[in-house]
Amino acid sequence: MNERIVILGGGESGVGAALLAQQKGYEVFLSDGASLAPERKRVLKTQRIDFEEGGHSEELIMNATLIVKSPGIPDSAPLIQQLVAKDIPVISEIEFAYRFIDKSKVIAITGTNGKTTTSLLTYHLLKTAGYKVALGGNVGRSLAGLVAEGEFHYYVVEVSSFQLDGIANFRPDVAVLLNITPDHLDRYDYNFNKYVTSKFRIIENLTNEHAFIYCADSEPVSEEISRRKIEATMFAMTTSNNDKLSAYLKDEHLIFNYQFKKDERHYQIPLSEISLIGKHNMVNSMAAVLSALCMEVPIEKVLKGLKNFKNAPHRLEFVKEIDGVAYINDSKATNVDSVYYALDGVKGNIIWIAGGIDKGNDYAQLDELVHDKVKALICMGKDNQALTGYFGSKIDQITEVDSAKKAVEKAQEWAEEGDVVLLSPACASFDLFNNYEDRGDKFKRAISKLSKKLKLKEA
Repeated sequence: MNERIVILGGGESGVGAALLAQQKGYEVFLSDGASLAPERKRVLKTQRIDFEEGGHSEELIMNATLIVKSPGIPDSAPLIQQLVAKDIPVISEIEFAYRFIDKSKVIAITGTNGKTTTSLLTYHLLKTAGYKVALGGNVGRSLAGLVAEGEFHYYVVEVSSFQLDGIANFRPDVAVLLNITPDHLDRYDYNFNKYVTSKFRIIENLTNEHAFIYCADSEPVSEEISRRKIEATMFAMTTSNNDKLSAYLKDEHLIFNYQFKKDERHYQIPLSEISLIGKHNMVNSMAAVLSALCMEVPIEKVLKGLKNFKNAPHRLEFVKEIDGVAYINDSKATNVDSVYYALDGVKGNIIWIAGGIDKGNDYAQLDELVHDKVKALICMGKDNQALTGYFGSKIDQITEVDSAKKAVEKAQEWAEEGDVVLLSPACASFDLFNNYEDRGDKFKRAISKLSKKLKLKEA
């Protein structure tokens, strides 16, 4: 094969695509406009893959027969526009990887919120059932890097709208669409309908041999489905009592009416058997269970996996209980929708820690939950005007702090037995922290120090 493939972007997806392309006999060149991470450079050099960093050399790119583009590069970038004008195909890494998946099964999961948790849980259910399964895409390893290893019978792939924008033939055996709310609109000309269309690309190549699992509670999803003729076998989920749908919530149980390829089964799973908390996580759990059932995982193994699953750090992560007060780290909640799910899912009176770089948030959708459940607000950021201005007349106790340590100390001072201290910021972290992980880690360290300090006092 003498085809020349150029990879644009040298992150996880780019290097994975380069490794797979070389393995498949392409002439490979990788180009990154910024500096490559030392570990990425080491891999490319070890594998003798040509690359450049700190800029793009057009003469080395424009002679490509195929371009694999990083999700971070918008279609509107001048270089991409030049390639399109020359009729050079530009695809995403998941599309490229999919071309080399033969008999293995693919579960692809997307949605504005919840896709990482659902991907992790789906992977966990298949893994604990003994399946030879890999987890990749937007979480962990690139799909291309995993395919290059060639050792897996199942791939659980978290996919973003940016990745879906670059597909042509990508066709998962199970496609999951959790929800759609406004996000990344700067990439879609600030047109929400374009973002919806992008998300729905996950099903564009499906037939009735494939499964499409979606949440009927998401209005944009339901509205778009009503306008489309969809070939796939459809599984609808809801958090209300609706026995016409494939999965629903009733009397503290998840109910499943499963029908696929002449297989019909009905199950009831008590919420007490599920390790995740929050109504939104019940949708994530339904999606993962339905995906596992489509892959013929026995229900006994599904139940075992549901019970012992631990969610990723910083996503409604239970940290510790101190003097009857639970501390929960939801640092990944960087938008209002995510905070809504957290406040809705947590039981008990809440001392809410929020703040950071406000992204023009509209807090109105939180009003009812805040009124019913939030007893105090601790604003953790350099500029808390948006939070204090909106909630100043709605919450009796409000204070401002500039560190996770001070936030935890103030929360402990205000908390009573049975309360929950919830870090769910609704904002970006870059004013006080490196990223949301750093924010969550410092919150957890502050809790650990508080616990040790209180124990010493008791001794």
